[in-house]
Amino acid sequence: MEMDVVQELQGHSDRVWSVAWRPDSGISGRPSMLASCSGDKTVRIWQCSSSQDLFIQHWSCVAVLDGMHQRTVRSCEWSPDGKLLATASFDGTTAIWENVGGDFECVASLEGHENEVKSVSWNCSGTLLATCGRDKSVWIWELQPGNEFECTSVLHGHSQDVKMVLWHPCEDILVSASYDNSIKAWIEDKDREDWVCAQTLSDSWGHTSTVWTVSFDASGHRLVSCSDDLSLKIWDSHSNLLSEGNLWKHLCTISGYHDRTIFSVHWSKASGLIATGAGDDCIRIFSEESNEKSTLGGDLTYKMVLKKEKAHITDVNCVRWHPQEASLLASAGDDGVVKIWKVAGESLY
Repeated sequence: MEMDVVQELQGHSDRVWSVAWRPDSGISGRPSMLASCSGDKTVRIWQCSSSQDLFIQHWSCVAVLDGMHQRTVRSCEWSPDGKLLATASFDGTTAIWENVGGDFECVASLEGHENEVKSVSWNCSGTLLATCGRDKSVWIWELQPGNEFECTSVLHGHSQDVKMVLWHPCEDILVSASYDNSIKAWIEDKDREDWVCAQTLSDSWGHTSTVWTVSFDASGHRLVSCSDDLSLKIWDSHSNLLSEGNLWKHLCTISGYHDRTIFSVHWSKASGLIATGAGDDCIRIFSEESNEKSTLGGDLTYKMVLKKEKAHITDVNCVRWHPQEASLLASAGDDGVVKIWKVAGESLY
């Protein structure tokens, strides 16, 4: 397997924390669009040319979203229809930007967290938004007509900083990852009219240090998590998640590959490959290993199929696969650069 840079996107004046592909990128002839957020308090919107040759795509910055956040912008995520972009900041606010004909306007500012907001995520229908922060809480917001947002629940279950929130791709199940070494799954209790913790993944199979990021596979049946303990863990649920008491079970642990903290992990919806970004400046790609034992229901195994050293000059903070194009990967680093990569090899097909 090989990995080459298509283009380096430069413009941020501080470290880039996260990138997010617009969900409709590449569908029905629409150009691919990517958002990036940074310690420079801005969000940049990048768009590529319509060239079909991945090596001659030209990416350019088409918008800079600034003036709303007073501190680092830590997370950015598009709504499922690509019309709204949510940005979470260390200033304690989450901004909502509307994309109208290529122009971006801030239509809402969500306040409530005591301090740094670390992550933001939309549910699959785009009706709910989740945020989390250093104040150990998770907030759920409901989108109302006119781009108004109402906080419907504040969840207190973690004992430390909550690093990330992520909605299940098909159901209204929210997963949160924390500095307290745990992952929690939240579901709505209709009788109590509130959200409750349905499961905490922190038993003997759990991580032993900060959980930085989680990512679902395309079906939502599997979840991968990454940690300061230098491991990845694969979790699985075979049944209807909302009707079972125990949502997830541990399938396997991937360890021995990373030298420093794993900051980011992302499961490709197109190829099934798993990419990681870490504090050792490397990007690694993992593939499920097909063997007779796993086919018969035995232990699941993953193998590393690529290691890209010096992917960024310093820490790789985020990796994200393109939602449709299996060979495209975006990454962001402490060097202030966003990179678009082309990945080639048999594992993509």
